[in-house]
Amino acid sequence: MSDTSHTSSVPVNTDFQPRRAIVSASDSGIGRATAVALAAAGMDVGITWHTDEQGALDTAKEVQGHGVNAALAHLDTTDIPGCGDVIDGLADELGGLDVFVNNAGTGGSTLLLDLGYAEWNEIVLTDLSGAFVCIQRAARRMVAAGAGGRIIAVSSVHEHQPRVGSSAYDAAKHGLGGLVKTAALELAQHGITVNTVAPGEIATPMTGQTDENPRHTERPGVPLARPGDAQEVAAVIAFLASPAASYVTGTSVVVDGGMLQMGPQAGSHLTTNDWRSV
Repeated sequence: MSDTSHTSSVPVNTDFQPRRAIVSASDSGIGRATAVALAAAGMDVGITWHTDEQGALDTAKEVQGHGVNAALAHLDTTDIPGCGDVIDGLADELGGLDVFVNNAGTGGSTLLLDLGYAEWNEIVLTDLSGAFVCIQRAARRMVAAGAGGRIIAVSSVHEHQPRVGSSAYDAAKHGLGGLVKTAALELAQHGITVNTVAPGEIATPMTGQTDENPRHTERPGVPLARPGDAQEVAAVIAFLASPAASYVTGTSVVVDGGMLQMGPQAGSHLTTNDWRSV
């Protein structure tokens, strides 16, 4: 039986009702699906874009279709610490910040021996250093407001398992997972939960599947036998952003159709050495 003889110093906010969210890189893919899902839950949404301003405008139109407000800003997470100023600016425009979804990211496909420092640095800046700055700014806003909050970082199955040709990406995503775990410990006293969502192969522009229905694509090595849909990831993020997820923090929710469970199984069934190259 638990010892309940002492009183916790951590505030329990049973009235947490998120009204304002920021979703970085919400011009397409998982980011757009997440912005729309949070709008459907009644939140005003801050939308950021890096190269696709029209995509961000399209997201804003979908968000506004749910009867809530949308705010837009250009965000480059390699701009340190300028990217943090963008988060502050959007929070000001929204009138506060209850939920921050760090979705901005990039990847690469270069073997370690061929990887140049410039490519390494761009990926790590985008996926880890920029994430740190944006998450820190969001957390400071939430702490100052004193009403709790939700921080969700979109990571990857490669937060947990590596991939040939992805040393910079793997390092950044492993680091992001560690950052989130520490943030969860430190921010719990302020009623802020911090988690990652780790997608597997999702049909998005990043995987070259912008307009495909993933349910029509065969993936024999994935137990559910197909890629995922961005809305399936967004649904998990929306849950973590909701009052219902008040006791979930410091964890990584994998959304991969069972892919990670295939490690030894997949390895023992490889019949060529093709996996050693990109």
